[in-house]
Amino acid sequence: MSKANKLDPIFNPKGIAVIGASRDHNSVGYGILKNIIKGCVFENEYCKPFKGRVYAVNPNADEIQGISCYPKITDIKEDVDLALIAVPTQIVPAVMKDCVKKKVKAIIVISAGFAELGEKGKKLQDEIKDIAEKAKIPLMGPNCLGIIRSSANLNASFAPAMPPQGNVAFISQSGAIADSIIDWAIENNYKFSTIVSYGNRADLDVHDFIEYLEKDEETKAIALYIEGLKDGKKFMEIAKKVGKTKPIVVLKSGRTEKGIHAISSHTGSLAGSYEIYKAAFKQSNVTVADTIEELFDITKALAHQPPAKTNSIGIITNGGGCGVLAADYCSGIGIDIVELKASTIKKLDNTGKMHPAYSRNNPLDIIGDALPETYNAAIETLLMEDYISGIIVIQTLQTMTNPEEDANVTVELSKKYPEKPIVCVHMGGRFSKRGKHILETNGIPNYDDIKKAAIAMKALVERGKQK
Repeated sequence: MSKANKLDPIFNPKGIAVIGASRDHNSVGYGILKNIIKGCVFENEYCKPFKGRVYAVNPNADEIQGISCYPKITDIKEDVDLALIAVPTQIVPAVMKDCVKKKVKAIIVISAGFAELGEKGKKLQDEIKDIAEKAKIPLMGPNCLGIIRSSANLNASFAPAMPPQGNVAFISQSGAIADSIIDWAIENNYKFSTIVSYGNRADLDVHDFIEYLEKDEETKAIALYIEGLKDGKKFMEIAKKVGKTKPIVVLKSGRTEKGIHAISSHTGSLAGSYEIYKAAFKQSNVTVADTIEELFDITKALAHQPPAKTNSIGIITNGGGCGVLAADYCSGIGIDIVELKASTIKKLDNTGKMHPAYSRNNPLDIIGDALPETYNAAIETLLMEDYISGIIVIQTLQTMTNPEEDANVTVELSKKYPEKPIVCVHMGGRFSKRGKHILETNGIPNYDDIKKAAIAMKALVERGKQK
């Protein structure tokens, strides 16, 4: 049986035990327990308490944060789906054996101090792996952040908050990166279905989580941060299969000799040539990102927009300079900025909405005084054309610009032509904020830089080729 078939107790547990729950406000055990019962340590509008049963395990306390404490997990009478372990490293094996006796369905070991510390730690990691494998209990970690699952009101981690709920899953070998991304997501309204930090992968590896998410209705696209792979062949096999229905984007660290050396002391991973990894990703139809920001920019586009059927893209802008930059960026990465046909220009002329000096070319410069009806005419005319497979819409802020209505126009036309991708660049700050929010809320990715939009469209073009 695939390990992915046994992961539901991690993603959707009904009963959770926190082993190592603590009264110390500065401890991991305190933070994990609070996250589960309150939803967050740093409270915000996305915090929601876990609705299932919660148990605290600590032999030195009767009660923590209003939750009754048990000396051992075996003292709990009710069933426990998921055990979260945050105790000193040396006693983790004994705690794991108690979990086996209790017949828990899954285990997450938060505790660090295993293979990332060298041979002694690796022996200890092998010991807990052996305990889990013999009992056929899926083990996540050790040395990991945990899991956040917004739809289940589950923050089984020591991340300080929950992000907005959406349809991008993030699987990260680094807990610290996941932590910071959550804070960024709250500020930028970037929405996640699931965040998984799997650490040293003693048992469960990235491909197991990818395979589980294949059938997850909450997830439309998967973002990965990885440092190494134990089983490259298995990863390629599963990524290629899952990627047929759900796009996968990866950021791989350890691209240089110094980076590879740093990995071994972080999660105890073995990392090989980056060029080999890139080739493997390409064969598996996995999109490669170059930075953390690019990872989520690309994933957002793939999660919300359809693939471009051909490499034939239109650009609409109310600023000529922005159109030139867009053409440069797109051409530089292989996007075809197709020449507008005479029949298309005639249709634009016949709308009666174009400025006499509009460019009559691609990029289509509709001039700085463009009103929402001008954007409407330009966007719809290009979307109607069979030879144009997607468009980039740029808006600069002029005195007559209406950011909200321009956004509403784009949203409505996206609904009318759902088979063609649209990505936007509503440039500016305070006065463009509401329009950007309208776009993002309705699944149209907006970027603060033209190059980012070009890279996102390139990913949609490549996705179309994979289809």
